[in-house]
Amino acid sequence: MKKTVVNLDKLIQDFSLLEQKITELTGKNNIHEIKLDEANRLLKLSNSKEKRLIEEKAGLLGSIKCLQHNLEQQCNLRGENEKLKNVTFNLKKQNEEQVEESRACVQRLQSEMRSLQEQHQRELEDCAADTKRKLEAKDAEMNAVLDKKEEAIEAMRLKMKDQEKEKQSEIIKLQMEFSAKLARTQSLSMKSQLQPPASGLIPQNIFKRKLQFLQEEKNKEVEALRQRVKELEQQSLRTFSEPRLKRRKI
Repeated sequence: MKKTVVNLDKLIQDFSLLEQKITELTGKNNIHEIKLDEANRLLKLSNSKEKRLIEEKAGLLGSIKCLQHNLEQQCNLRGENEKLKNVTFNLKKQNEEQVEESRACVQRLQSEMRSLQEQHQRELEDCAADTKRKLEAKDAEMNAVLDKKEEAIEAMRLKMKDQEKEKQSEIIKLQMEFSAKLARTQSLSMKSQLQPPASGLIPQNIFKRKLQFLQEEKNKEVEALRQRVKELEQQSLRTFSEPRLKRRKI
């Protein structure tokens, strides 16, 4: 028995490289998940911060209106009113800056999410293309098998026709022999008056039984060949339809 030599060092090296690639892919996936979680967290934080600023703005605007009303009721407190206007302007400006910053952060996060979605879409398209190639290869293989089955069926049909011709020729030959022997027997029976009348029926019955037996054997063989051809056709149809059903499911 021939022994197969296995290079353990190369096998261990290949396994280490495969394990390293798996570790790198796992690390990249973890990094993407962490970035996505961080993006979602920042988005929620920005939304919460924006909502809080809007509420603060609404509260400040209410306070300003109240102060303006009080200042109108009080006489000539323009200095305080001007100061409050400046404060309001600064707060509004600060609020606008914070809103712009939040919007920029949201846009940046949305851009990162779109990039991740595009990458995921490319991976899905690559997977779909690979699956399509495998299905096409499987279809080609099944078509080749189907062609072989059809060739086998055609060969069986030709064989069945040849056997039918051979059996038919043999039956015709036996019929001719039977006719010749029957003619000789009838001729001898006419010449011999001492021969019993039923003696000429013996070879006739023997040939009839032989012909009947050969006919039955021929019919059995033809029926067996037809059944075999039918089984091969059904098997070919099943073999051809199974990969199409699998492809529809995928």
